[in-house]
Amino acid sequence: MAEILKVIGLMSGTSLDGIDAALVETDGEGVAVPGPALTLPYAPDLRAALRAALDEAQGVAAGAPVPHAIRDAERRSTEAHAEAVEALLKQAGLAARDVSLIGFHGQTILHRPQARWTWQIGDGALLARLTGIDVVNDFRSADVKAGGEGAPLVPLYHAALVREAGRLPPVAVVNIGGVANVTYIGGEILAFDTGPGNAPIDDWAHRHTGKPVDEHGALARMGSVDDRILDAMLAHDFFTRQPPKSLDRMDFNARAVEELSPEDGAATLTAFTAASIARAREHFPEPATTWIVCGGGRHNPTLMSELRARVNAPVLSAEDAGWRGDFIEAEAFAYLAARARKGLPLSLPTTTGVREPMSGGRFHKA
Repeated sequence: MAEILKVIGLMSGTSLDGIDAALVETDGEGVAVPGPALTLPYAPDLRAALRAALDEAQGVAAGAPVPHAIRDAERRSTEAHAEAVEALLKQAGLAARDVSLIGFHGQTILHRPQARWTWQIGDGALLARLTGIDVVNDFRSADVKAGGEGAPLVPLYHAALVREAGRLPPVAVVNIGGVANVTYIGGEILAFDTGPGNAPIDDWAHRHTGKPVDEHGALARMGSVDDRILDAMLAHDFFTRQPPKSLDRMDFNARAVEELSPEDGAATLTAFTAASIARAREHFPEPATTWIVCGGGRHNPTLMSELRARVNAPVLSAEDAGWRGDFIEAEAFAYLAARARKGLPLSLPTTTGVREPMSGGRFHKA
C-alpha cells in the first residue's frame, strides 16, 4: 500500500487576492482526502507590492539581476505564506512535526514559456526555516525548460477528483482565476489556458470603483456588452491556436474597452472571459457533458450567467459537484508535492505540450 502523507498545499493566484492553504492526506496517486483549509487575504500594502512586482517583471530579462523591489516582495510574500501555514496548523490542531511536506506554488510574476522562462517568486528555503516543515516549490520550471508550457498544472488533480466522484466522462473542469484554464477529462486528459479570467475584470473594477474585484458582478450587471469590441477581442489568434497553450496574467488587458463606460466596460470584459472559455469547446475531441467551475470566478454570478448562456451543457459550481471550490488549487499543490517527492509526473504531453511525462519541483529541508 502506498504511503499516505499529510501535506499542506499553498496557492496564491494571479488575482492577487491572498493565500489559500489546504491540508490533504494523499499518496500522490489515487488517494487525496481534503482536510482543514483557510484563506489568508493579502494586506493591501503587500498586494500593492506584488502588483508592482508584476509590472516590474515585464522589463526584466532572463538571467538579469533581480530588482530589489521584487526581492522584497518575495520575502514579504514568503513570510505571509508562513503565517498561513501557522494558522492552518492551529486550526487543524497539529504541530509542524505532524506534516510531511508543504507544496509551495509561489506568486507568478512572469510566464514566458516561448522563451523557456517562468517566474514564481517565493523563497522555499526561507519557508522551510520559518515553518519547520520540508518544502517543495518551483513546480513549473522543469516542464518549461523541457519545452512545455509549464501550465496548467492542476489537471492531474482535477482528474483524480472526477474519478473519485465517479462522474462519467467527458467532463470539463474550468478554473477561473486571474487567467482561466480548462481540463478536459475524456479518453485522455487535455488541458490548456482558455484566455483571460478575472484579471482584466478586476483591474477594470479597481480602476473605476476602488475595489479589487467586481463584487458579485454588480458593475457588469449594470452595463451592456459591446458586441463589436467583443468580436474584435475574440479574433485574437490565441483562441485558434492548438493546445496545449498558456498565458501570462498580463497578456490580456482592458485596453480594448477604454472608451466604454465603467459599466459597459465591465460587461464586455466579463462576456469576453465567458466567451473565451466557451471557445475551448473547439479543441475538445467530443463535447463535454458537464462543466464544473472552480476558482474565484464562480463567485461572480454575472460571469457564471454569461458562461451558461454560451455553453451547451450543464454548468456546475465546484460546490454543486461536492468540491471545495476556493481550495482546489491549494489541494492540488499538496497532491503535486507528494507526486514530486515520489518522482511522479506533474505534467503530460496533453496538458503542457512537454515531450514526455515530466516531474519537477525543488526540495528544501527544514
